[in-house]
Amino acid sequence: MSHPTCHRTPLALAILLAFGAQSGAYAQSGAERLHADPDSIPTVVVSASALGVLGDDMITPVTSLGGGALVRARESTLGETLANQPGISSSHFGAGASRPVIRGMDGPRVKILSDGAEIQDASTISPDHAVGFEPVLAERIEVLRGPSALAYGGGAVGGVVNILDRKIPTAMPEKAVEGSAELRANSAAREKTGAVEVTGGAGNVAIHIEGVKRNADAYRVGEGWSEGRKVGGSFKDSESGTVGLSWIGTRGYLGAAYTKERTEYGIPGHNHEFGSCHPHGDHLHCGGHEDHEDHEHEHEHDEHGAEDVPVVKLDSDRWDVRGEYRNPLAGFTKARLRASFTDYRHDELEDGVIATSFFNKAHDARVELEHVPVGGWRGVLGLQTTRRDFSTEGEEAYVPPTVTTKHALFATEEYKMGDWRFEAGLRHERQKVDVDSPTQRDSKSSGTSLAAGAVWKFAPEYSLRASVARSHRLPSAEELYAGGVHLATATYEIGNQDLSKETSNNLDLTLRKFAGDTTFSLSAYRNRVDNYIYAHTLDSHEGFQLVEYAQRDAVFTGLEGEVRQKLSPMFDVTLFGDLVRARFDDGEGNRHIPRIPAHRIGVRLNADWQAWHGMVELSRVGTQDRVADFESPTGGYTMINLGTHYTTRIGGVPAQLYARINNLTDELAFSHTSFIKAAAPLPGRNLTAGVRFVF
Repeated sequence: MSHPTCHRTPLALAILLAFGAQSGAYAQSGAERLHADPDSIPTVVVSASALGVLGDDMITPVTSLGGGALVRARESTLGETLANQPGISSSHFGAGASRPVIRGMDGPRVKILSDGAEIQDASTISPDHAVGFEPVLAERIEVLRGPSALAYGGGAVGGVVNILDRKIPTAMPEKAVEGSAELRANSAAREKTGAVEVTGGAGNVAIHIEGVKRNADAYRVGEGWSEGRKVGGSFKDSESGTVGLSWIGTRGYLGAAYTKERTEYGIPGHNHEFGSCHPHGDHLHCGGHEDHEDHEHEHEHDEHGAEDVPVVKLDSDRWDVRGEYRNPLAGFTKARLRASFTDYRHDELEDGVIATSFFNKAHDARVELEHVPVGGWRGVLGLQTTRRDFSTEGEEAYVPPTVTTKHALFATEEYKMGDWRFEAGLRHERQKVDVDSPTQRDSKSSGTSLAAGAVWKFAPEYSLRASVARSHRLPSAEELYAGGVHLATATYEIGNQDLSKETSNNLDLTLRKFAGDTTFSLSAYRNRVDNYIYAHTLDSHEGFQLVEYAQRDAVFTGLEGEVRQKLSPMFDVTLFGDLVRARFDDGEGNRHIPRIPAHRIGVRLNADWQAWHGMVELSRVGTQDRVADFESPTGGYTMINLGTHYTTRIGGVPAQLYARINNLTDELAFSHTSFIKAAAPLPGRNLTAGVRFVF
């Protein structure tokens, strides 16, 4: 099977150079500095919005986490960093891997971007695969839900997570050298993390260097777990470094960055006794067919420690190219390009020997042109191309080698009239999946997605948002061609070459009060998905499941929101919560969709006094007993979290000292969205403390 070659990356560089070469010198204003006070959060312009819309003007809910709030919320994985935001949970898989679950959807339905360019790893294939990004290096994280995600793919039905970083400077630093440094520790896993980033520049050239190193042991869980106090093998060691270079002028910038990441973590819940399981029709057959060599292998494994969990060793090389140029052509106000090339590999080791390897070579390129208003409509036209060359080798190579190519055209337009803002979007994409298998056929498909919405500021401090969208998600290579044992999720997976595209019909309503002593945002949504693709469980043997990818019509409905009340100049209180109900809509058999998060409600008290900030939070996650076939209910739990930080100067350098205690009462808690909830409960009582300098 062919692999992408490096000639595509120089082509992207040449395109960028073409529209950036005419720029002159550029001086950055103070408001645009990369580094400000650790707690300051400017008025949020949503970068993931193709039109660069203010958060207050978005047609669907957007979460923007930055400044001190992001510093305090960051965890070792992206999923856990965002898990406490309304409408978001995580696919918790021990300490090493966790993706965001948005409105009950995860995997390929949630797209993860690095400043607009897709992060190409293997995390959409299985929940035990880590996201290829280090949260400590994020400057801001944006989460777009529903139709706002349309510009990044019809498949982003759940939403888009856009991680903004500093790896490629977009403006000259005000000082010759600027940067930050951070040290933090966590008690649950004896975690130690250090990060540093520096930006310097002269003339028209700016350079950025950053790095992070993290070491964490197996983490401690709440009291009362029958397996003890620690999740065996749930360690995580990682290191990541980036070098970026930009040429910056009066009308834009052009930059490139290289990022190297190495991560090693354990996979809890891995059970070798099901390695011989295989299907007989729609039933599992486990045991009774092992030959002598299998018995010898099992015996050898026992002698070398059957309790040892498999270990993932992840190695990723990524190139990013970013550029922006103002007034590039007559009739256009801005040109913007994001391109990336990723060479990703991770090995799964058992007893120190590589058992399975995953390879992913991929590139993603996206060009946008913002046109001048025409008839009052301002908009962006764009095209995107993506190529993913994915393969596996070894014992659990349950997906054959595939090359997935996607090409898309899209447009997003807005119109303002008095207190109204209207937005419409259209995207058409074509996908081809070439499979390297004599028994399976290639796949071609296409889809057209569209969305429309409005924001009405019907009174001072109030707005009403409404949006509708009809989008198509094309089946992934894994859903089409999987075939084999996947021990990490305790499944035998069978693909389905006859899968057709999903059609999502989404309605989203949001009422907001965005100013005054009382503010709130309350959202309701309904998403009907025709031909929803899911892993249908055919049979189960002692928790090991035979699943086949199938399609049924499904409906997701939910509520999410928060209400904040200012009690005094020092105190404010916030009530927050979310609820999602998901079921199949064909009236046949069990209608519950698996691993849907339970409802959540909580209250948070904040206190601010001079340079001090304090927080007390109480949240309750309900019992989830609306379960699919072969799925067990999950009990509810209550969490109490405390946090504080202090902003000061140390040796004349702005600094932030922070501390947070999560799960104060040491509650034993399980995540219903996790494949391995019984083998990897949530962390018990733990203290995170750190210091961050900005210079």
